[in-house]
Amino acid sequence: MAASYELKASARDRVGKGAARALRREGLLPAVIYGDKKPALPITIPVKETTLTLHKGGFLTHIGTIDVDGEKHRVIAKDFQLHPVRDDVLHVDFLRVAKGATLTVEIPVHFLNEETCPGLKKGGVLNIVRHTVEMNVPADSIPEALEIDLAEAQPGDSLHISAVKLPKGCEPTITDRDFTIATIAAPAGVQETDEGEEDAAESGEEAESE
Repeated sequence: MAASYELKASARDRVGKGAARALRREGLLPAVIYGDKKPALPITIPVKETTLTLHKGGFLTHIGTIDVDGEKHRVIAKDFQLHPVRDDVLHVDFLRVAKGATLTVEIPVHFLNEETCPGLKKGGVLNIVRHTVEMNVPADSIPEALEIDLAEAQPGDSLHISAVKLPKGCEPTITDRDFTIATIAAPAGVQETDEGEEDAAESGEEAESE
């Protein structure tokens, strides 16, 4: 189950770019809590603690608690805005999470046994088609990652969502096809050799027929 975090916050009544800049000078970030059929709640959160939480990883897949002036809100971060040059956090959108809710979340993909993968040891290249997979998941048991085992993957293999053992209650939002997550691209030299052998074989067959 995904880890949780808690941030202290205060309600804010001023909105707009000028107010946001003033908050950042005070070490605070503008943010908003929305969803669960309740009015949006503009808040301020501390820059330092929010940045540390973000850099721990899994910010968009972890359930958190926002303490707004003593009232606690169960949330998940749905989006955040970064400064285009400095990568400073500028704004965060939080979604309220009701007990027993199902969420749509981008779950990261982790690959196991890359160092022993026969396809990679033979010179193949891991071509990742999807670094994350959009999933419908229970709010109380969001998986940290989907795991794909490369222990037996060979050059030319395609690894599909059907090869992933999905956690209980979790399903991809795409259900109409067995989509590809990654492939093991065969080494270029092997491909060229195979093509050369085929050409030679065809030439030999043509000579025999003459």
